[in-house]
Amino acid sequence: MRKLVAALMLAATPFATAVAGDMSYTYVEAGWTEVKIDDDWLDDPKGDGAYIRGSYAIADQVYLFGGYAEVSKTYRLAPGRVKFELAQPEFGIGWHQGFTDRLDFTADLAWVRLNGKVRLSGIADPVDLVDEHVTAGRATVGLRGKPSAHTELWAKAGYLDGSDLDGEWLGSLGLQVNLNRTWGLVGEIEAYEDVTRYNLGVRASF
Repeated sequence: MRKLVAALMLAATPFATAVAGDMSYTYVEAGWTEVKIDDDWLDDPKGDGAYIRGSYAIADQVYLFGGYAEVSKTYRLAPGRVKFELAQPEFGIGWHQGFTDRLDFTADLAWVRLNGKVRLSGIADPVDLVDEHVTAGRATVGLRGKPSAHTELWAKAGYLDGSDLDGEWLGSLGLQVNLNRTWGLVGEIEAYEDVTRYNLGVRASF
């Protein structure tokens, strides 16, 4: 993770020939998401779905953020089928401090809920094999910078923990390609323990 943060700091170093816009902490974003679990016994199960999230600056250095993501996967097993679903709402507050005109330090705290369900259907009496809900807290710190006028990079590292969840270290790395001052294409990877999430979406910044 230290190498990841160092790489972002180098990438975000100002270039004399670039003209950068401000990094906005007020935006709405939506797109495709995939969650993959490294599990040899289950042959690395994964689910696809959609996500939406946003952020709103309530002060010069403080912002609120929230989001919702849901993925699913259906396995056909004679005579029925098994559907896996995972939903994750979250809400939090963040703070940022500028190092330079193109590099910010960020820190945030979030409430996270994981809703997992495995349902057996296609039979006379459908049944929920698993229906669990876990509430946790997440704290992260990171860097967000503009290596050029039309790109942003960010990296975060943190910790996720809850009463029904073993504490886990996590990290994420993201990229935005700005099409103009409002619209951008976003890609992000987040990982903790054996779980990896991929996001690909469109962001409108204000």
